[in-house]
Amino acid sequence: MQEQKPYGEVFLINKPLEWTSFDVVKKVRNALKIKKVGHAGTLDPLATGLLIICAGKMTKQIEGFMGKEKEYTGTFILGATTESFDLEKPVIPVADPSHLTLSDIESAVAELTGDILQIPPMHSAIKVDGKRVYESARKGIDVKMDPRPVHVREFEITRFEENEIDFRISCSKGTYIRSLARDLGEKLKVGAYMSALCRTRIGEFKLQESRELLPLIEEIKERHQPQ
Repeated sequence: MQEQKPYGEVFLINKPLEWTSFDVVKKVRNALKIKKVGHAGTLDPLATGLLIICAGKMTKQIEGFMGKEKEYTGTFILGATTESFDLEKPVIPVADPSHLTLSDIESAVAELTGDILQIPPMHSAIKVDGKRVYESARKGIDVKMDPRPVHVREFEITRFEENEIDFRISCSKGTYIRSLARDLGEKLKVGAYMSALCRTRIGEFKLQESRELLPLIEEIKERHQPQ
């Protein structure tokens, strides 16, 4: 009798809007009926795009996937900010951005490209003293966040219209695009927040190669039905 090889699989999934990364893991775990399922890099609920899910023996590859360069596209809104630097929290007006030119924005973007120090947002899953900082933020508790070195290889403005900026960013593990929105707004002295975000690439894996979640779940269930 032939010995059965340990199961392992990698899924490239286009994470739906408003789903947490763990929601997707849970859905795949339930379809596979195994516990060993994890994701290789969180996407916020208000972000969409490429999420790598590893199952079975492939969970050993998660750290390797997480270390790869990421690419994102999305939109920043100038002239206002929010507590979370995205649309999770109410918008707070800061200053009129109508005087800004594309040249002003590109000068600020240049300062946020390359090796930079970045303070993660308070509404993030980073742990400080063993607690997720977003849990403290939701209770109104301030947590001291130290700047972290990150690398932004490319920060391209693809559209600038009134108070909206579309961008494409290639960056290292640990880079927060919401923090780039905050820092850009501070450099321009008008405030900024992120209104849309899509992860388009993780290393050599591209969003175009991903599957929509619910059809994939149905396919997994069919493949893993008891014979």
